[in-house]
Amino acid sequence: MNEQLIQLTGSLAYNQASTLNGEWQKEIADGLSADQSFDSADLTAMWADVCASLESELGDKLAIRWLKRIAPHHVAEEELHLSVPSPCILELVKRNYADQILSFWQRKNPAVHKIVFRLDTNKPEMASADNLHSCVSHAPVTAVQPLQNFVADNTALNLTVDGENLPCYLDRSHTFDSFVVGPSNEFAYAAARRVAEDKTVAFNPLYIHASVGLGKTHLMHAIAWRMKELYPEQNVLYLSSEQFFQHFIKALRQNKTDSFRQLFRSVDVLMIDDVQFIFGKKASQEEFFHTFNQLKAQGKKIILSADSNPMDLQGIEDRIKTRIAQGLVVQIQPTTYELRLGILQKKVQESALPVPENVIEFLAKNITASVRELEGALKRLTAHAELMGTPINLDTARDVLKDILHVYERKFSVYEIQQETASYYGIKLSDLKSTRRERKIARPRQLAMYLAKEMTSLSLLDIATQFERDHTTIIHAIRTMEDLLARDSQLSADKESIIMRVKEGI
Repeated sequence: MNEQLIQLTGSLAYNQASTLNGEWQKEIADGLSADQSFDSADLTAMWADVCASLESELGDKLAIRWLKRIAPHHVAEEELHLSVPSPCILELVKRNYADQILSFWQRKNPAVHKIVFRLDTNKPEMASADNLHSCVSHAPVTAVQPLQNFVADNTALNLTVDGENLPCYLDRSHTFDSFVVGPSNEFAYAAARRVAEDKTVAFNPLYIHASVGLGKTHLMHAIAWRMKELYPEQNVLYLSSEQFFQHFIKALRQNKTDSFRQLFRSVDVLMIDDVQFIFGKKASQEEFFHTFNQLKAQGKKIILSADSNPMDLQGIEDRIKTRIAQGLVVQIQPTTYELRLGILQKKVQESALPVPENVIEFLAKNITASVRELEGALKRLTAHAELMGTPINLDTARDVLKDILHVYERKFSVYEIQQETASYYGIKLSDLKSTRRERKIARPRQLAMYLAKEMTSLSLLDIATQFERDHTTIIHAIRTMEDLLARDSQLSADKESIIMRVKEGI
């Protein structure tokens, strides 16, 4: 979270700046007026000279390819306005080459003291410069620069008590509308909406747990945004566990624990993300316990997220476990293929990225660990296509994402699959391989056989040997599972959970 906040601070300050250059020159050289007009041909020729000078000095062919996709728009009031065809190129050029551009342009026109970059996605001809293919150069601003979506809202989501200010950094893209719902997360989604939209709820606290990257932080942000919209008068405090701990330590050092308690116990809604990190520290755990009790006694809402069930958290006192368990504990299960496909389709639709459907299906099938990794793969693929001028297709996806895909290429042993399936369903490994036909044994056995076919390169005969069966039994199990998985959402979630456990080796 600290790294995010540092990046955020830099991003906000950066975006507020009107230019990328330092001190402007005080005088206009050679008698040229800042409002001197140039026709399109003049500007184009001058820009070509600037690019040539930059190419000679920088020796960076990739940078020049980016610069050639920029076009001069106009010169006015000491400013050179440059049109950039995509947000990615705008960010890269502003950050790395603005000073050099200004310096070389002033050799042609000393009247200019400022470079202004303007995003212009309506000029497809710009992207064809240098024979580059512009796959995603015309994507809207919302498709990139995610850090700019983070805001420190200064109204209902900020608290100031006794001079202490706590801004809540929330991602504007993390709302209920942008959350893709599927069998693995629909219960958590419904619970989150209920808590956000009802002034009082029958369950308190709400505790959301999931593995990394499955959407619990998205739901936490969505709750906060919805509460701000419906109940702007309420004091909603959203923090990471690290922020909670840092404020607690600061209060101890400054002998201001009373102010700390006043701040945290005066809220209407307390939201703490990744709360498991608080529980490993005895002093902060004690303070959390008393804050929790007081807020709950006052009927204030408490919403927590963590990486595991409260009963499985390490270093947490039983009294806290039982109080959390008195509320509603919901889990976000690992994603199914259908959910991953829906998430990618929504991202592509929202940003108007020209990603072929077969590429979307390829990503959804092959990147299964987390939504975060899935979305990251899509961003990397589209950014590569944009910056390198290459089309988005299956060959490009395999090449650009080969390091990610390599993780999923490892073939697993039948024993690993058997072991994790038995553990997941709470049965003995010997029972899984036995001849027992009770449903609680037979169904996990058939699922393990199906996964053995999906996750290994073994023949049906080899798999049958591992299960001490004949290959016709394996064929029957695979067909049975294919039919059940198509209509049983819980079984599909079980399958994805077991796959995740096998890949993580837990």
